[in-house]
Amino acid sequence: MFRLPNSGPTSLAARQNVDQNLAQIRAVLKQLNLEASTNIFVTADHGFSTISKESKTSYSRTLDYPDVMKGFLPPGFLAIDIAHGLGLSLFDPDKQNTAVDPTQGKFSKNGLIAKEANKPDVLVAANGGSDLIYLPNSANNKAIAKQVVNILLKEDYVSGLFVNDKLGSIPGTLPLSAIGLDGKSHLPSPAIVVNFRTFDTGCGDPTACGVEVADSSLQQGQGMHGSFSRADTYNYMAAIGSDFKKAFVNRVPVSNADVAITLAKTLNLNIPHQGKLIGRVLHKSLVKGVKKVSFKSNTLTSQPSTNGLKTILKYQIVGSTRYFDVAGFPGRTLGLAK
Repeated sequence: MFRLPNSGPTSLAARQNVDQNLAQIRAVLKQLNLEASTNIFVTADHGFSTISKESKTSYSRTLDYPDVMKGFLPPGFLAIDIAHGLGLSLFDPDKQNTAVDPTQGKFSKNGLIAKEANKPDVLVAANGGSDLIYLPNSANNKAIAKQVVNILLKEDYVSGLFVNDKLGSIPGTLPLSAIGLDGKSHLPSPAIVVNFRTFDTGCGDPTACGVEVADSSLQQGQGMHGSFSRADTYNYMAAIGSDFKKAFVNRVPVSNADVAITLAKTLNLNIPHQGKLIGRVLHKSLVKGVKKVSFKSNTLTSQPSTNGLKTILKYQIVGSTRYFDVAGFPGRTLGLAK
């Protein structure tokens, strides 16, 4: 049923094309006598997973929609299920709050849930391997948050929930601050972050054949990312050049947040920044860097919900910098054994 995203002919062709492009860049640098003084840093923005649209618990999958296989999840399934669970109407915020009736085969990418469209109780932003939920009505957001969490804890496609600290502790969930999403942006912070279920196809390497339920207009078998699966958080990174050690494997956790600040260090640049989430210099990988960097692994576990589910977060720490490895319900997220 699933096609591995890294083994298809188009994926193989894309990888070969990237390899050839890198070879061309290195060849030109050599011709210009710039190879010895140039650093090349290679990374990807995230891992990759194959989409699943399957569920045995979702109300949305019991309905019929155009261009959606019968019994499969439609785009916007999370908003449909929450609206149904709350007994409220669903509207499309991307189309002037047009009413959406799933029983008539209708769905929307994002969802506004309320009795009246101009007085929203819940907003769902579809985000692929995870969804963001906003609760704009401050008069009832704490009560609604508990109701929404109770609905989500019954769905087999959910694997881990993070709730805004201001809404209080809810069994089965961890606070938003645990994953660094409680910042001071001028834009609203989500009330609930929903991580979707992930699993592997049995290829022997879960990070190479991960599958995730995804709230997306893409179909089953296509590619997606954005979950807390190890298949999505595990990434590739390599560097070569005069400032980087040769034939060296750095076992200390790193992330893309570290790339810019590390390259700035090699260029003796001081980059202005706001906030604290700026990454760290990868000193251990630099020729003039340190020989040892200490790090440790930690695990956060929520209080169990009434049905026994716990959100677990595994992460590593280097100094004050956190690196998130995996999160979700044990047995429903790649990297979290049951």
